[in-house]
Amino acid sequence: MTACAIETAAEDGDHEGTAVHPPAGFAITVNGAYGARLAGAGDALYAERWTLDGPEPYAVPLPLDQPEESGTRLLPLADGRVLVCRRVDGRRHTFSLLYPTGPGTGELRLGSVEAPGPGCVELLPPSPDGICAYALHSGPETTTLWLVAGGAFGPERVAEVPGRCAGGVWLDRTGRMLALDRRIGDGPVKTVAVDLERGGEVTPLLQITEASQDRLLLADPDSGLLLIRSDAPSPGHERLGWGVLGSLLPVRFPECLRLDDAAVTPFAIQPGQVLMPESCGVALRIDAASGSWVGLWRPSGRRMHQVAAPPGWVAGAGFWSREGILRLPCSTPELPCALAGLSVPEEPEPCGEAGPPAGAGPQEEQPRACRPVPLQQAPLTDRKPAG
Repeated sequence: MTACAIETAAEDGDHEGTAVHPPAGFAITVNGAYGARLAGAGDALYAERWTLDGPEPYAVPLPLDQPEESGTRLLPLADGRVLVCRRVDGRRHTFSLLYPTGPGTGELRLGSVEAPGPGCVELLPPSPDGICAYALHSGPETTTLWLVAGGAFGPERVAEVPGRCAGGVWLDRTGRMLALDRRIGDGPVKTVAVDLERGGEVTPLLQITEASQDRLLLADPDSGLLLIRSDAPSPGHERLGWGVLGSLLPVRFPECLRLDDAAVTPFAIQPGQVLMPESCGVALRIDAASGSWVGLWRPSGRRMHQVAAPPGWVAGAGFWSREGILRLPCSTPELPCALAGLSVPEEPEPCGEAGPPAGAGPQEEQPRACRPVPLQQAPLTDRKPAG
């Protein structure tokens, strides 16, 4: 396989954006059943739905009378419909559901959301329930969370969160708990948990040091594994780390996830590894001047395995099977809709909990100034909906 140069990411730094989102125009449902992207070329763009859970992947085009703009965002739902978010007149965002009907495409218009000010409305990653879809509008001092699909009366305002929020990571399998990376004023970025069943109640989720920039990139509800980006080990220089939901152990920052000449971004965690976060496979996108390729890693391992990307990989998109196979969507002129499979190579000497990874000093693996992830403060269990 050869590496393919698609959408080179920015170098590591102090990013205002936070969570790991799929490339523009491509997203995959949480259960891996459907994907969606913008297809076509030039000004003749249209939505395309991929079916990924059958014997062979296949694509269904969903064109309308008017082509889609290049900035149109897509989100597949578990029932096979595709949510479309379009920006109109610079500040209004409209939402529709597309679905195949006979020889054409059906469209159900859901309504619109006004986004005053410089910010725009961003779709959050697919909800775990596969039915609802959410969008985020971050203003100068307040962030609004909208339910844009799955409600009873079109787009509904769900919560107002103080501060400027970005990203979005789901913390459970029901779509109740959402993590957002929040900045208040000129302070550092900290991840908070938002309880959607309690009117958007906000609780602290991630704070490694008081002054550090701490962002949650990915979370797996089954194992509790968290992928984090923070400058706690070295202020001003962000590193990739990992922790466990509810654990009292400090966040760890393996040296193997740090590359001097490339940006490393996690995009998928293997599900189904209940109570075994160290055994989860993690897929990482590696971007350098020469192109983009794939990193494969487990928290229990000593190294990140670097693998050439399959031809036509939609860089940054993919999902794990519970059996540990990483599925990567690919599109080439010969195979416009395909899935490639990768797995994490076995290591003869796994890294145990007692010792740090090879090449990592004690201060990198367990910084003395770092607090444990205060996940026990987030209402993830034993909470009832507000009456």
